[in-house]
Amino acid sequence: MHAITIPEPGGPEALVWDEVPDPEPGEGEVLIEVAASAVNRADLLQRQGFYDPPPGASPYPGLECSGRIAALGPGVSGWAVGDEVCALLSGGGYAEKVAVPAGQVLPVPDGLDVLQAAALPEVVCTVWSNVFMIAHLRPGETLLVHGGSSGIGTMAIQLAKAVGAKAAVTAGTKEKLDHCAALGADILINYREQDFVEEIKRATDGAGADVILDIMGAKYLERNVKALAVNGRLAIIGLQGGAKGELNIGALLSKRGAISATTLRARPLDEKAAIVAAVREHVWPLVAAGHVRPVVDREMPMSDAAVGHRVLEESGHVGKVLLVTP
Repeated sequence: MHAITIPEPGGPEALVWDEVPDPEPGEGEVLIEVAASAVNRADLLQRQGFYDPPPGASPYPGLECSGRIAALGPGVSGWAVGDEVCALLSGGGYAEKVAVPAGQVLPVPDGLDVLQAAALPEVVCTVWSNVFMIAHLRPGETLLVHGGSSGIGTMAIQLAKAVGAKAAVTAGTKEKLDHCAALGADILINYREQDFVEEIKRATDGAGADVILDIMGAKYLERNVKALAVNGRLAIIGLQGGAKGELNIGALLSKRGAISATTLRARPLDEKAAIVAAVREHVWPLVAAGHVRPVVDREMPMSDAAVGHRVLEESGHVGKVLLVTP
């Protein structure tokens, strides 16, 4: 088969479409013939040499895929060769085939084709696990999402609205904010021109955000705590603004606030399987009903993955960038 390899860490040009050995499904795994994968910022970090795959995972980038089951490993039940699926991966999505634990596989939702489904696993599992399973967003509460036009952001808006919460977003251009509004975002904040703390307070009559989904890390830590409502929950899932920040614990105490910080890739298999099962139970019906849809910015050949990485680095996208196999 062919896969995107990284002979040496570096810029987008470090990604090489090359012939590699076919994977074999192990105990409890299925082999998927990949139709499409999607570009995530974790892939950019792996390409640069900053985010190695977990032990035993595929060395190729790609944290999600869609396609058809080509083979079943020992001990797998509930799936059949030929099933159209999508999957949450620890790596290996940028390839023509990938082996994945059966607990991380989902059927292609009703109403979507197999390519569109590639835009779902990573963002849905990330948003559902952090915003709902950990931060417990409830109807009537306000969710603030940083990077509202990203794949994560566009999904978080839709899921918040689907459960009866308000969605506030930050983005850097009017065009991106317009896209967020079209998805149902109630509060639109241009972070280049506005202070999101002031804006979220103004929009909530001084209360603040009940849940904040943050991709920035250290750069936004102090302001995120200020933006929290009493009993607010801050969920940190990215470090685009740095890894080391100073926390005013007194300010957090005064809010009776909570901070969680998680990654998805390195979680144990049983935790990933539990998240995937919850997504299938709670989110897949919303997708099938048309209440939640993947937002796809563009599709391109997987061999042109370098182009997709440049798109993400330049933040020139809204939603997901898909890589389609030949």
